Amino acid sequence: MAAWACLTCAFAGCSMSGQERLVPRLEGRPWTVAGDPDLGDLTAPDQQPVDFSVWRAADGTWQLWSCIRRTKVGGHTRLFHRWEGRNLTDPDWRPMGVAMKADARYGETPGGLQAPHVVTLGGEYLMFYGDWVRICLARGRDGKHFERCLTGGDKGPALFAEGPADNARDPMAMRVGRLWYCYYTAFPNRQGAVFCRTSPDLKVWSEAYVVSVGGQGGYGPTSAECPFVVRRGGAYYLFRTQRYGRDAACHVYRSPDPLHFNIHSDTGYVCTLPMAAPEIVTHHGRDYVAFLLPDLKGIQIAMLAWNANGT
Repeated sequence: MAAWACLTCAFAGCSMSGQERLVPRLEGRPWTVAGDPDLGDLTAPDQQPVDFSVWRAADGTWQLWSCIRRTKVGGHTRLFHRWEGRNLTDPDWRPMGVAMKADARYGETPGGLQAPHVVTLGGEYLMFYGDWVRICLARGRDGKHFERCLTGGDKGPALFAEGPADNARDPMAMRVGRLWYCYYTAFPNRQGAVFCRTSPDLKVWSEAYVVSVGGQGGYGPTSAECPFVVRRGGAYYLFRTQRYGRDAACHVYRSPDPLHFNIHSDTGYVCTLPMAAPEIVTHHGRDYVAFLLPDLKGIQIAMLAWNANGT
């Protein structure tokens, strides 16, 4: 069961006074890196590339995997497609085809693949993803091909889940000290929130804590999607998507505690950005942000700047 109350931990009650308040903003014009892909027999006219991940493969090329929804794959209509680029700043990356589909042999919901997210650990690539019910894990060596991590029993590649109808999805993972933090969204009782679980080894996971709920984003089932957390200037910043499309809205919250942003309030609110499903990539000391096109027919990247104290 998720812990909805404020957390008691080493960060709780810490004051942010005296620390530099950073406000993210887009810098320059974005460039489109991925469009509406040709899926062959699975292509549908109203399909949409949505939640995605961007990372650099072992050979130096840039990879982008996106969940394509409303395809003809059946079930919940979703699958993963891959693009490849030579440079992060290049437009129009090369479409590489369908990369993964849900597999019932591993307990995955047909057509239910959602929101891949890739991080590196040593010489290995870890892909967190949703299968409509569970948060799952796959591994790869080259950053282009992944195999599901089979944890034994009937769990298949699953790490954890909320309730069977709560649609745990949109995982994002990072290291904080000795622990892995996995942020994700779900909607118990049709109330959307950002959750987090921690693990020392990617096998045993803590209970789920609600780290963001309510506030400007509201309580709708899709009001706390695509969580992304970065640490800048001694604080943690949560990017939380409320809306996709031409009126896209992503609310940013700041906190000294990576397990506590806004709970039924706008405590720590920084700004709202006109984007959906952002993923921040740091390359050569600069931050970039990838996010969805307004028509939901592709993905774009822009430089991201951080203004001190909102200036």
